[in-house]
Amino acid sequence: MISELSGKLFIGGAWVNGAGGRIPVENPATGDVVGEIAASTVDEVNSAVAAARAAFRPWADLPPRLRAAALKRLGTLIAADADRMARIMTLEQGKPLNEARGEILKLGEACHFYAEEAVRVHGEIIPNDTNDHQSLVIREPIGVVGAITPWNYPAELVGWKLCASLAAGCTIVIKPADLTPFTALAIAQKVEESGIPAGVVNVVTGPGSVVGQALVEHPDVDKIAFTGSSKVGLQIQQSATTVKRMSLELGGNCPLIVTATADLDAAVKGAARRSFRNMGQICIAINRVYVARAVYDEFLAKLKVAAEKLTIGNGIETPDADLGAMASAAPLAKTREHLADALAKGATLVTGGSAPEGAIYARGHFFRPTVVAGCSHDMKVMSEETFGPLIGVMPFDGLDEAIAHANDTPYGLASYVYAKDMDEVRYLTTRLDYGNVAVNNVDAGVMNAPYGGRKQSGVGYEHGREGMLEYMNFKHIRVRTDDPKGR
Repeated sequence: MISELSGKLFIGGAWVNGAGGRIPVENPATGDVVGEIAASTVDEVNSAVAAARAAFRPWADLPPRLRAAALKRLGTLIAADADRMARIMTLEQGKPLNEARGEILKLGEACHFYAEEAVRVHGEIIPNDTNDHQSLVIREPIGVVGAITPWNYPAELVGWKLCASLAAGCTIVIKPADLTPFTALAIAQKVEESGIPAGVVNVVTGPGSVVGQALVEHPDVDKIAFTGSSKVGLQIQQSATTVKRMSLELGGNCPLIVTATADLDAAVKGAARRSFRNMGQICIAINRVYVARAVYDEFLAKLKVAAEKLTIGNGIETPDADLGAMASAAPLAKTREHLADALAKGATLVTGGSAPEGAIYARGHFFRPTVVAGCSHDMKVMSEETFGPLIGVMPFDGLDEAIAHANDTPYGLASYVYAKDMDEVRYLTTRLDYGNVAVNNVDAGVMNAPYGGRKQSGVGYEHGREGMLEYMNFKHIRVRTDDPKGR
């Protein structure tokens, strides 16, 4: 499956053998090399942008129902091939096969959602001060999009950008992460199979510092859509050589507040799921938990049990495991660093703290779900985004204290609350400075509602109608008319 994609780029509707050097891609569960990608040259990036530019006007001029039909075909083809595409994802990313399959199916759903939105691009008519003038406001596609995507959700985070931009009438050049490039190339196979015109979707691979930067600096790229770290997002903003629209979905460091009125079993279940799913490698992962002192000890005892029940395995060999390998050595090293820092500063290890034992884990990037308690904000686990299976827990004595701790971060992507008292819910949700607040659940992002962050967590929105409008310009057309002669 992967061998047929090794070294390939998808440019102008054709599969091209990349002219640059080769970069190995490893299975994070075993350390085995599963394939190689081409380090795209600047000329190849230019060719991809040129193909997208040439395809833009014909694609934008298609009636919306035809773009919608193409997206529906794409979503159906992706869903039908979910097993194969999931296997590719697991081999390069490490998450269990069942979870990877679920992600592929969500990609298919995103295609269908934006197909429906494509036919609902509305304008408005605005009355003027006099009856002989009328203002029409219409929406038009921005143009060529450069999409730079991360490794943690290599299908969904491509799909949000791909589907919304195509629905709007834009064309796109995708630069996937070096760790997980083959999922994006497998998506390109489905694009080709769906009959979407040549040049509308292009995929180039290679280092972000070269390939991604070439897209950022390219004068014919009209918008950059990026998901990744806040540091790189800031670099993108600062290094663009022309004015471009940007959607930047950046870091998280997300808090959970558990009040004394919370359903503790539900709160624990939510904390275990959102803290450790995908090994904590998700921008909306719960990094830190603030628990009302009255229920603090009980919450910790229950969370310890929940974390220790989670199963870990090679995602290919154990498709129904709760957790797989971490994607690479780097996030694993950061997890260990944050754990050591917390313990050195007085935190208590509740559970986890090491790799699982056994020969099957020896070669991969595995780590047990880890909880530390008695934390404070001078610890990295509470003040920085870990992006690994580690959470810190600390007690609070009043809602204002919990809010102050939760907001004490440069990030503002997502936050979580468990409380049954509606006065508490209202008080907390109106004061948490986050783009997404989930109450008594941990699904902070859903496809039909806008998803975006505040502060250093980014600008712009994905998901929902708003996600499509990020790929459109507004145009004001002011018309003057006279009364017809001889009326």
